Amino acid sequence: MDSTYNLSVNNLNSFELTESDLKNLDAVAVENSKFHILKESKPYKAEIIAADFIAKKYTIQVNNNRYEVAISDALDQLIKNMGIERGRTKVINAIKAPMPGLILEISVEVGQAVKENDPLLILEAMKMENSFLSPRDGVIKSITVQKGNAVDKGQLLIEFE
Repeated sequence: MDSTYNLSVNNLNSFELTESDLKNLDAVAVENSKFHILKESKPYKAEIIAADFIAKKYTIQVNNNRYEVAISDALDQLIKNMGIERGRTKVINAIKAPMPGLILEISVEVGQAVKENDPLLILEAMKMENSFLSPRDGVIKSITVQKGNAVDKGQLLIEFE
């Protein structure tokens, strides 16, 4: 039995496609993320401009028109019907040292609001500098180390509220 995929385009139009539909699609990759498509003898140039694989959302350009496409399968629909958003929240409340090392720099302060991917600190380990970025939006609750401290593997470095 074919898997069925629901596509939402620009949050306005919805389409349902099966694996058979996709196998029968006349599309040829001409470059990385660029495709030539024939549908009913009409040619189309398509390009994937942006992709969020976790959220299954893509920005596609077809003949100079941009479309926001969200793809969901049966599991995604079941999860949504249960009131759960898959891949939406990260519940990471602490940053721990993945290996022993030396704290070279701390870029945040207690009480500071940070956004996902903001720099937090730099840990030197095995003669390499490892930058730690915030895994989520949040507020710094505590910083248990100072610049110049040696840390052990698994040691708590930063905690979020």
